[in-house]
Amino acid sequence: MSGYSCISALENGAVFEITIRRPEVSNALNAAAHAELHDAFDRFAGDRRFRVATITGEGRAFCAGSDLKERDRSGIADLPPSGYAGFLNRFDLDKPIIAAVNGHAIGGGMEIVLACDLAVAARGAKFGLPEPRVGLAAEGGLYRLARQLSAKTANRIALLGELFDADQALEFGLVNEVVEPRRLRDAVDRITRALLANAPLALAATKQMLRRGADAPSLEAAHSGKPPGLEAMLASDDAAEGVRAFVEKRPPGWTGQ
Repeated sequence: MSGYSCISALENGAVFEITIRRPEVSNALNAAAHAELHDAFDRFAGDRRFRVATITGEGRAFCAGSDLKERDRSGIADLPPSGYAGFLNRFDLDKPIIAAVNGHAIGGGMEIVLACDLAVAARGAKFGLPEPRVGLAAEGGLYRLARQLSAKTANRIALLGELFDADQALEFGLVNEVVEPRRLRDAVDRITRALLANAPLALAATKQMLRRGADAPSLEAAHSGKPPGLEAMLASDDAAEGVRAFVEKRPPGWTGQ
């Protein structure tokens, strides 16, 4: 798609491929990049043709966080309504997003990884939330960090501000897989194919229930009522198609309806 200067957003069938393209500053995000990512994720969320998104960086870095030179000039963090990177505050986005961590994911870059549903990292990538070292705090990332990792691990990452490698990120549970850099695209494509083999409405319902399970104060509260995606899934043509395909021993033909 044209019109972007800081990112690219390519349509690859049902996959929406986003690349941060500011390699000269290790893909640090300025106001324009945030606005363009907001627009790209609007398109991904609103177009039924797209069922999975991937996000990566151009060159040797995934994302080095915020462009602090621009922030020093402006004095503010100019973010869109959807938050950092155009999607960290999108709490109703029910399509899977995969982080293809091709290089360092530092500060806001690690926040992006935390906000994605799945993540594959290239060996050699570094992670960390060093914001306290420049007088800041990773607001959006810290809330997710506290939910996704153990308390002591989250404290270590957030309070010390030290960097750690991809194998440690895997050990912590921050990423799903670590591969050699040349195998990163193959690994992401493999995960993408597995997601596309599943029914779109089933994935949406699954994401809604996972969020509900994480956010509800108790298991009983999580079970009270049904998320809208679950009811839509149960009443869908795809639910019947899945059963028929299983009985007939053939691949299902999903329509998303």
